[in-house]
Amino acid sequence: MSSMQRRLWFLERLTPGTTAYVVPAAVRMRGALDHTLLRGVVAELVHRHESLRTTFEERDGVTVQVVAPRAVVEMSEEDLRGLPAPELETARSARIVAEISAPFDIAAGPLLRLRLLRTADDEHILVIVLHHIVSDGWSVSVLFAEFAALYAAFAEGRPSPLPPLEIQYGQVAQLEESAEDLHYWTRRLAGAPPVLELALDHPRPPAQSFHGASWHFDLPAMLVGDLAAAGRAHDATPFMVLLALFQVLLYRHTGQDDVVVGIPVANRGRAELEGLIGFFANTLPIRTDLSGDPSFAELLERVRDTCVGAYAHQEVAFEKLVEELKPPRDLSRPPVVQVSFAHQTQPLPTLQVAGLEFSRVTIRSVAARFDLELQLVDDGEGLSGLFEYNSDLFDEATIARMAGHLRRLAQAAAADPSLPIGALPLLGADEPVRSGSTRRTWPTRDAAHLRIARQALETPAVEALSFEQQRLGYAELDRRANQLAHRLRRLGVGKDVLVGLCLERSLDLVVALLAVHKAGGAYLPLDPAYPRARLAFMLEDSRTSVVLTQRRVRGDVPAGAATVLCLDDLAEELAHEPASAPDGEVDDDDLAYVIYTSGSTGKPKGVQIPHRALTNFLHSMQERPGIARDDVLLAVTSLSFDISVLELLLPLVAGARLVMVPREVTADGHALAEALDRAGATLMQATPSTWRMLVASGWAGNRGLRMLCGGEALPRGLADQLLPRGSELWNMYGPTETTVWSAVSRVGPGPVSLGDPVANTELHVLDRRGQPVPAGVSGELHIGGAGLARGYLGRPDLTAERFVAHPALTGPAERLYRTGDLVRRRGDGSLEFLGRIDQQVKVRGFRIELGEIELALAAHPAVHAAVVTTREHAGDTRLVAYLACDEAPPTAQLLALLRARLPEYMVPSAFVCLTAFPLTPNGKIDRAALPEPEFGRTGMQTPYQAPRDPLERAVADIFGQLLEAEKVGVDDDFFLLGGHSLLATQVATRLRTVLGLELPLRELFEHPTVAALAGRLRERGAQIAAAPRPVTVPRRPDPRLAVPLAFAQQRLWFLEQLSPGNRAYLLPARLRVRGHLDTAVFRRACDEVIRRHEALRAVFPEADGHPRLVVRPEVPAALEVHDLTGTPAEEIDAEIHARAERLFTDPFQLADGPLLRFEVLRISETRPWSCSPCTTSSPTSGPLAFCSTRY
Repeated sequence: MSSMQRRLWFLERLTPGTTAYVVPAAVRMRGALDHTLLRGVVAELVHRHESLRTTFEERDGVTVQVVAPRAVVEMSEEDLRGLPAPELETARSARIVAEISAPFDIAAGPLLRLRLLRTADDEHILVIVLHHIVSDGWSVSVLFAEFAALYAAFAEGRPSPLPPLEIQYGQVAQLEESAEDLHYWTRRLAGAPPVLELALDHPRPPAQSFHGASWHFDLPAMLVGDLAAAGRAHDATPFMVLLALFQVLLYRHTGQDDVVVGIPVANRGRAELEGLIGFFANTLPIRTDLSGDPSFAELLERVRDTCVGAYAHQEVAFEKLVEELKPPRDLSRPPVVQVSFAHQTQPLPTLQVAGLEFSRVTIRSVAARFDLELQLVDDGEGLSGLFEYNSDLFDEATIARMAGHLRRLAQAAAADPSLPIGALPLLGADEPVRSGSTRRTWPTRDAAHLRIARQALETPAVEALSFEQQRLGYAELDRRANQLAHRLRRLGVGKDVLVGLCLERSLDLVVALLAVHKAGGAYLPLDPAYPRARLAFMLEDSRTSVVLTQRRVRGDVPAGAATVLCLDDLAEELAHEPASAPDGEVDDDDLAYVIYTSGSTGKPKGVQIPHRALTNFLHSMQERPGIARDDVLLAVTSLSFDISVLELLLPLVAGARLVMVPREVTADGHALAEALDRAGATLMQATPSTWRMLVASGWAGNRGLRMLCGGEALPRGLADQLLPRGSELWNMYGPTETTVWSAVSRVGPGPVSLGDPVANTELHVLDRRGQPVPAGVSGELHIGGAGLARGYLGRPDLTAERFVAHPALTGPAERLYRTGDLVRRRGDGSLEFLGRIDQQVKVRGFRIELGEIELALAAHPAVHAAVVTTREHAGDTRLVAYLACDEAPPTAQLLALLRARLPEYMVPSAFVCLTAFPLTPNGKIDRAALPEPEFGRTGMQTPYQAPRDPLERAVADIFGQLLEAEKVGVDDDFFLLGGHSLLATQVATRLRTVLGLELPLRELFEHPTVAALAGRLRERGAQIAAAPRPVTVPRRPDPRLAVPLAFAQQRLWFLEQLSPGNRAYLLPARLRVRGHLDTAVFRRACDEVIRRHEALRAVFPEADGHPRLVVRPEVPAALEVHDLTGTPAEEIDAEIHARAERLFTDPFQLADGPLLRFEVLRISETRPWSCSPCTTSSPTSGPLAFCSTRY
């Protein structure tokens, strides 16, 4: 078998019955068909091509091709003429799908299947299905051409006009790649991304499914001509132009500027191969650099150079390349190449043969070998395009949009190849480029403190807020705020003047906040719980001139230039201030507050929010989610967290009641639950962490409570826990820089989305160039509209970086804020939060969204929440999962859960269970404070546990032998110990030998630990004695008979023919012998080692053009003895080195042998002897004597 066939055989073993590797075709025949002639043609084709009579079976652990001397291929027939026209078309399509969906048995054969459908008196459809292991696309063209020639001859009574084949497929030597070719590809693909991260409509199954579908489209002839002209201008063929277009499409859909696409090559460079039916096609992984946003013309040059280099080194079988590259094991997708591209002329032109018209019938795919494959066929009227896609990953609508994107890219590139590839138009007119809410107009100069003042006039005695046993009505609240505002005015507080609020949760906090606004200033939260150094930085950076505080936290205010007022000491003084509001108006563009958020440089940055943004926010929130005068809002958030703006101001502008609770209550689930009940709260806003704490405390819920959840992503599991505990659950999303919340959604069943934008707000999903991305494609969320901050206080550079120009001049927003959040637009237009862009990590080349792993872990019933991060360990980047749970779930359960949902590279190497996550002062998870993990011996916290019974011991022994591991425990994972797919086949073979039981290969991938695999074997009835029987190796009946070479030997033999005398595969060694060496005894020892091991007597002569292994009955040791005792002492080391080098460089003759030689150097009477054996090698060799190896 060729290496390509071995790959398909392996996939058959891995996924029995798969139809991904069938080669289907259908031809329409119009005219009077002679069924007898048709059967005669089929019989002649089967007789002519050995490949059509070939099956595959395993003999002594080796899979071989078996060619039957004769074979009969049946052709089923069905008459559909009796069906009405609409039903006939449906039945025809269904019969074709059924035929190409039926699996082959590659051991029993035949590997060709025919079905004839009669659809009219003068029309038949012939469906032909071959297994890819004996055919390829070229073979289909050969089959049809010979079919037509034979039918024409037989119709005229003539014998076959086809000349005899010079060679049969089984006689063809496999790809004869050179070491240079292999080096080209390994160098070319070094560091290439192992996966192409196309946005998926459905989660990727843990194992590749091969379920497929297809989408057809056309590119008109004029457009194709324009593309060809653009190619000619840059010395690029039409194939190169189309490949470049496809790579631009992938780049724009993934954001990856390093793209690998597989292209098929016929691999029939010799004339005698052109007429064969067989599996010759090879796949070339074309890696293209799209970085730097080149023009399409520049990209064409890159693609051209890449293709030329690939064609010059196309002799390397793709399967051999995969073996050489050793990509990370991932059953969920094909290795190295997940996307393929093909461009060809019409494989079956319309023909007139013996009164019949033969024409091609398009077949819709039902299987997919790749995630996505683009096939373009030149049909003389433009290009007929077909996207074949994995239907478990993509929806048809997504692929249809992608086809439209390709067409628009083609039109733009043909019109102006000088355009940068990132600027080529992609989206259609019907595709949304932003989420925009209904424009709303609010009153101007309607700041929050003015609205609250109006409430004081309307409902002066109604309770506005309370804290513990203290209460304030609206009129009293307004009066006290006015009096403090007058005092602030005299201290110079006015437009854009900052007043620090270093206050504990209390009535004074709300009074102070309103007073600052009434004075015309802006407030700056200074949380007393913050470190003094952080508070000092904020005061200095903001140049705050006044700080309001309380006696019990006065010591927390850093000394500085600011005037500090202690509100506890001002009660009498403020009582004499005017009860009316100070004169003056606040403009919409004046600052309302500045809140410091953490910065990537380690220093916090101040976000400046104007009254216009605050006013828009409060009006929008009053409408949706909504608040009424009879509502009671329980406030639980620190003032330094911007979501406190909603809690402190929204109930007051709406005439509702605000209930504040102490800080210690907000951190205690039981106390918080009691506070909710005691206050009769109808509305509460909190982060997921706080809601989770409340649920964990045993809180039963409040029937009338509306729950607002924001600040972090709301997991579906937490949502399911909250929904029955209240009347409504709302997901709130927004960064500080766009004024608290920018999007809200009422949560129901199904995925949790970011929701719709709040009033006068736009949500854009853009790529790195600021271009809108298609639905389903991840991009950075940009927010525009009335909620935008001015920018960062004193940081014009950072403001310019994060607040950017609006991409569409027609939009209502002049600027957009770059959130740094990764989102994608679903097919229904809603936005899905994927995580922070800075949470996107790469592990072993795989791009990973940590949020996806966290979501999977949260599905475990014992896990309240999960945080996944990366840690460096032993020079490697490892994923670590932190779990909030009462009791640590078993690692095996977690691994099983994740492996059922995620590919292997997304499974964490360590799990750390915590009773609760460390939190920042704002109630968010403090990732920097998570503890360091302890990595276990298999990359997870798994202690060694010895095998407990003979079956587990047998499995552990096999793992240990294949992986060269001294100690394998029952919980050790075969793949984490270093196993891979090829070794997995050896596990299956050895288990069959030891247990006499056939184990499907997939079982090992699904149950990779010793205990799990032994359990599956036990379920299948496997039994083993306490002492497993040893594995017996079958022996040849006559060792002197010539036998074919093993695959690894064939490779070395070919390399030797290509580069005679190559030293790369020699195994030299040198020993020093101290004491007296009897050379006669040494020679006898060498002779005995050679006699004992047949491999040391093997030679490799050529017979009938093929190498053979022959074992000679006797081969005396090739031993030379040299006395160097007369050599001067200063020259002795150089002489030893020179002789060893000569021994090493002297080439072996594989055909004649011997392939092991010795040289003994006597150095002096006192210094030791030097013995230098040298032999040829094989990849599976192990030391036997000095350096003896076995082929």
